[in-house]
Amino acid sequence: MAELNIKLVKSLNGRLAKHKATAESLGLRKIGDTTVQPDNEATRGKIALIGYLLQVESK
Repeated sequence: MAELNIKLVKSLNGRLAKHKATAESLGLRKIGDTTVQPDNEATRGKIALIGYLLQVESK
């Protein structure tokens, strides 16, 4: 299965609570945190919601 490298590049300060919770569900807590997630519909939906805070690369 394909995987995605996801990195938090913008701060969560002042963001909507739902957006903070989405970042937390991806395992991202502070700027520079990186995680590897499976490339599936659930992950794509999370990226669509907070994509403006992230940098995403295919693995």
